Amino acid sequence: MAVLLGPSRRHKEILPVTVLTDTLPEAAVRGHHVPTGLYIRGQWSNRDDTFTVINPSTGEVIARMANGNVADSLCALDAAVAAQESWRTVAPRARADLFHRAHTLLTSRADAFADVMVVESGKPRAEALGEFVLAAGFFLWYAEQIAHLHGTFGAGSPGGYRIVTTHQPVGPCLLITPWNFPLLMSARKAGAALAAGCTVVVKSAKETPLTAALFIQTLHEAGFPPGVVNLIHTTDSAGVSAAILADPRIRKISFTGSTGVGSSLLQKAAQHITNASMELGGDGPFIVLADADVDLAVREAVACKFRNAGQACVAANRIILHEAIAEEFTTKFVEQTRQLRVGDGFSGADVGPIISDRQRQRVSRLVTSFADSGAEVLIGGRTIDGPGFFYEPTVLRFHSNDNALCREELFAPVAALYRVASAGEALSFANDTHYGLAAYLFTKDLSRAFTIAERLEFGMVAVNRGIMADPAAAFGGVKSSGLGREGGHDGIYEFLEPRYLAITVDEQAIDL
Repeated sequence: MAVLLGPSRRHKEILPVTVLTDTLPEAAVRGHHVPTGLYIRGQWSNRDDTFTVINPSTGEVIARMANGNVADSLCALDAAVAAQESWRTVAPRARADLFHRAHTLLTSRADAFADVMVVESGKPRAEALGEFVLAAGFFLWYAEQIAHLHGTFGAGSPGGYRIVTTHQPVGPCLLITPWNFPLLMSARKAGAALAAGCTVVVKSAKETPLTAALFIQTLHEAGFPPGVVNLIHTTDSAGVSAAILADPRIRKISFTGSTGVGSSLLQKAAQHITNASMELGGDGPFIVLADADVDLAVREAVACKFRNAGQACVAANRIILHEAIAEEFTTKFVEQTRQLRVGDGFSGADVGPIISDRQRQRVSRLVTSFADSGAEVLIGGRTIDGPGFFYEPTVLRFHSNDNALCREELFAPVAALYRVASAGEALSFANDTHYGLAAYLFTKDLSRAFTIAERLEFGMVAVNRGIMADPAAAFGGVKSSGLGREGGHDGIYEFLEPRYLAITVDEQAIDL
């Protein structure tokens, strides 16, 4: 057993990382072997302190992960800081070539990623494969952007100098990923940061650390230099995040998760004015107007609501129906919900489990509160007995929208239906929330679609479709749903700072 010593910090303390040079523990998931240690400075290391990862479909333990602490997180930051200068100076084409090697490796491991995601997150395998394809697409998108980052050039207003604007990497980044889309969030965040020339410390979600480990192992095998990518697993998320953000060497935090946690992280980031991107909670309105294609709206609503068992920040949270089509939509929506198969992700099920028993209990309490407040349970509304943390796909019909519960993010396989009398009422109700991530609108009138979409106070609006994530699109929200964008032409610039150069020019230097 060797000991790897991290670079000295400002007060000269040395933070040890124990590295197993012979046999490193790993988890075997359906024949795929995944490291269970921490990844710091290009090496996997074990810890005596571990935590368990549970398969939410069975309740069984599938792995024991190294439980990183504050000292580990600061050692990971040391590694990222030490590697920053050399990584930022890697030529764009060389960095892009490294990305393409990683993308090829990722693509070759599609089945491994899908299987691991199904086992630790519970999502149906078809959805896991869909997440893999999207995640790989984001990584490829950033690979293609690396050599196409351009600045500007212009003349100074009074003459005598030139204005040159370039973009520089912001520096070492803390990336905090959620459990509900463990590969997509890792690839989307790390892809942008690394492409921009930033080193990273990735903190995985304790519910889904294996997916993050498999992703980092792939980058390691692709040849990313030691210290450029670092991975921490921990049950002390608050302590680890606070310790890193208290260090002025961290220059960026990118977080996906709840608005409450995001607000707390922003307060900690304010101490050193640390650059921050936040993709937070949602209360997505799904508006179906009188002239909509109802069959299309129903199909898209089912996908938008029940994908990942409703555990998505962009899920349809409030399905707002014009009274002219409300009954038809409700009847068809309930029938399609009734046909959804619930079960293990490898069984061909449409809806998997809730991520944990604690979360399932929260859903059960929430549905009870809705029913007590007058909501009508049209289908579902009960936990499913047996192993795993399953809950019935549920449809609730509300007869008013003035209850505070109507603005609560469900994050569950629970659909809430509301009725309105006009497009104006639908727009007003949709905007009556402190969230502003994703909204959905169904209408056959293109002019009306543009008019309403421009007045919806959300960062993203999908028209006549229930899925909108795309590597070429800027993903993010407004109001309490976050700051910044991931993906599109904006995503990589979230990890770059503009630098203005004023260069004196002697315009009389040449005798013409």
